[in-house]
Amino acid sequence: MAVMKDETFGPVIPVMKVSGDDEAVRLMNDSTFGLTASVWSKDVAAAEKLVERVEAGTVFVNRSDFPSPDLAWTGWKNSGRGVTLSRFGFEQFVKLKSHHIKDYPK
Repeated sequence: MAVMKDETFGPVIPVMKVSGDDEAVRLMNDSTFGLTASVWSKDVAAAEKLVERVEAGTVFVNRSDFPSPDLAWTGWKNSGRGVTLSRFGFEQFVKLKSHHIKDYPK
């Protein structure tokens, strides 16, 4: 299904029944995109382990869209370039410069 493999923007959450975690991860990663994904489970600890295997820059557990200003929002694969939100996003717009000065006593 295209809705499962393409980047879909809008109020859409595709749902697919799978036989287990391995199939879920395989299907989630079977895309050239990796912007955002969500994992839904009653067992949050198991969901967190699964999240580590998902090839997406932002992965939600038991929610689908809740950007936090403390967390980076980034895409993997062909999903965008760079980072928004958080200090990581801010630092992309800042050019750092260091000044090393030694002042001699008069």
